[in-house]
Amino acid sequence: MTTSQQELFRFLEDRFACAQACTECARVCALRASLVDPDGTEEQELVRRQGIMCAEVCDATCRVLAEQNLVEEAGIRTQLEWCRAQCLESARVFDGRPGAEDASAACRACARACTDFLNTLG
Repeated sequence: MTTSQQELFRFLEDRFACAQACTECARVCALRASLVDPDGTEEQELVRRQGIMCAEVCDATCRVLAEQNLVEEAGIRTQLEWCRAQCLESARVFDGRPGAEDASAACRACARACTDFLNTLG
């Protein structure tokens, strides 16, 4: 296998891993948002909104990654950076909240997958 083939395989593997992490993060964050009482405290509303926003950004990122060659690299990079930032912020918001451990871990895993894929892009 040539170096360019190895790079292509790594690119595709990282792209797929990132899409999987985004999908899982979106699922967990949407679930987390649905568990928070929307009529609760201001803090609960922040957690709910954060879960919804993270789920939407991760879902959009997954769609961008599925577009294959229809999105230019700069657009992919911007989407990945936005997703990574959103996931890290969500993890911070979820930290220390009872029952939010899975959401926080999924957010951090997604942020790592975005970083790994960004490194593949160079």
